[in-house]
Amino acid sequence: MRILLSNDDGVLAPGIQRLAQALRTMATDVRIIAPDRNRSGASSALTLDMPLRTYHYANGDIAVQQGTPTDCVYLGVNSLMTPGPDIVISGINAGPNLGDDVIYSGTVAAAIEGRHLGLPALAVSLNGHTHYDTAAEVTCQILRKLSTHPLRLSPVLNINVPDLPLADIRGWKVTRCGYRHPANKVITQQDPRGETLYWIGPQGHPNDAGEGTDFDAVERGYVSLTPLGIDLTAYHAVSPLTKWLGNVEGQGTC
Repeated sequence: MRILLSNDDGVLAPGIQRLAQALRTMATDVRIIAPDRNRSGASSALTLDMPLRTYHYANGDIAVQQGTPTDCVYLGVNSLMTPGPDIVISGINAGPNLGDDVIYSGTVAAAIEGRHLGLPALAVSLNGHTHYDTAAEVTCQILRKLSTHPLRLSPVLNINVPDLPLADIRGWKVTRCGYRHPANKVITQQDPRGETLYWIGPQGHPNDAGEGTDFDAVERGYVSLTPLGIDLTAYHAVSPLTKWLGNVEGQGTC
C-alpha cells in the first residue's frame, strides 16, 4: 500500500508526524506532502496566481511552500509521488472537523482532492490536542478493515476521534454532519500605526447535535465515521425550482 499523507496544520505538526509513524508499520510507502505552515480554514483553495516551490527534508517529507492542502494532494498525486498513491489520508488534525466545519476545513479538502483525483480518501481529526496515538491507531484499524473488506462506495470518510486513551473509546458510529450556530464574531485590534486589524472569530456552538450526528458520537466517546459526497446538488430542490421556473417563464427575460 502506498499512502499520500497530507494535512492543513503543516508538515511538522505532531498529528501528521505521529500518523506517519504508525502507518509506516503497515504500508510499503508513506509519503508526507503537506503545507510548510498552518493552513487551517483553507478549504479547497488551489494556488493559481503563482508557481509553487517545495522543500525536501532528509527523511523524504516534502513541504509545499505557501501551498494549500489541495495544492499538496494535487502535486503529490500528479507529480511528486512516483509510483502514485493507492489512497490519500489527511490528518491527524489538531481539533475536530464536525458538522459545518467540513465546508472550511483544509483537512477535509485535502481528502476531497484525493477523491476528485480518483482515489479513496480519509480525513482524520482528533477532538483535542493530546491523544494522537489513539487517532493513529483508529486510522490503522480502518485501513486494515478496508484492505480485507473494500468499501464499494466512493465517498470521502470524515473520521473524528475523541481525545481519549484508546482503551476509553466506546466504539464506532456511522454519523451524519450536524450543524453549528452561525459564526458571527469579528475580533478587532489596532496596529502600532492605528490601523484596524480584523480577526475571524471562533466557530459557532453546536446547534443540531442530536443523536445520529457526528457531534453526538464524539461527545459520547465514539469514533465518528461520516461519509461525505462531492456532488453538491440539492436534489430535493430540483423539482420545486423547475416548477418555479415554469411559473415565471414569459414574465420577462433577464
